[in-house]
Amino acid sequence: MALARRRVQRGIDYWPGFVDVLSTLLLAIMFLLSVFVLAQFLLSQEITGRDQVLNRLNSQINELTQLLALEQSNTQDLEDMLSNMRASLAEAEGERSRLEQLLSQGAGAGAAAEERASQLSGELDTERQLSQRALSQVELLNQQIAALRSQIGALEAALEASEARDRESNTKIADLGRRLNVALAQRVQELNRYRSDFFGRLREILSDREGIRIVGDRFVFQSEVLFPVGSEVINDAGREEMARLAQAILELQREIPPEIEWVLRVDGHTDNIPLSGTGRYRDNWELSSARATSVVKYLIENGVPPERLVAAGFGEFQPLDPADTQEARDRNRRIELKLTER
Repeated sequence: MALARRRVQRGIDYWPGFVDVLSTLLLAIMFLLSVFVLAQFLLSQEITGRDQVLNRLNSQINELTQLLALEQSNTQDLEDMLSNMRASLAEAEGERSRLEQLLSQGAGAGAAAEERASQLSGELDTERQLSQRALSQVELLNQQIAALRSQIGALEAALEASEARDRESNTKIADLGRRLNVALAQRVQELNRYRSDFFGRLREILSDREGIRIVGDRFVFQSEVLFPVGSEVINDAGREEMARLAQAILELQREIPPEIEWVLRVDGHTDNIPLSGTGRYRDNWELSSARATSVVKYLIENGVPPERLVAAGFGEFQPLDPADTQEARDRNRRIELKLTER
């Protein structure tokens, strides 16, 4: 009978390996998809920031362009005023020359002509002063226009530099995404290799024992191997198995590089028979969680670092066999061990 069981168990070993390969591929695909989503998020954040900077620069350029157009309009008005003043000045000078000729031709024009000449001379001086002020304003406006053009040139240069940095940043983000994909793929491969080594050792230590089997990428202990019925206290046989497990974990820890964030997840599962309510635990949730915690604490007592262990309870809600039979319920009462990444 024992020989037949060993043959059946040896024959089952091929199937977990196949499932292990499939789960590894699924994990790698999930990691790559996660990295792709992360890279896309970072890229969108970077592009959004660059677009905001470009929008602010474009807004400033538009404002400066409007100011420049306004100043040019004011300059044109002043130039028109200056032209009018020059025309008036030329007319006044002509009138003054005419009057001086009249004075030279006939002194009889006397006082009236001199008074008119004096008036025209005053108007001429006034026009000259106005013309000088207009020239000064034109010169000032020209200087302001030159400064505005210099600012616009500086903003255009800054905009070009920002666009160049944006292109460079996008290139760096794409390169970072590729390198991150490669690094994560390497991490997945390394963790899968150590997982294979770890489960290989567990197979050598535990696979020929009654009530212990391999399901996919997990080792499954039937609850009766570790606990009395309805209890979370590990029995003597279970302590012996957990001590072997702790030794295998410690050996594996010495080989895995510290930068790989791995944990051993301990999952507690029960059957679908409700608890009586008179015991220590109110329902299967509490019992499954307590059993997973007991295994974790015992592993810690045997030297396994607490940061490498995770306990989880699932009650009866993740059965291996959904059938409503005693055999299915026996299979569903279990503790599962899975080596995974933090």
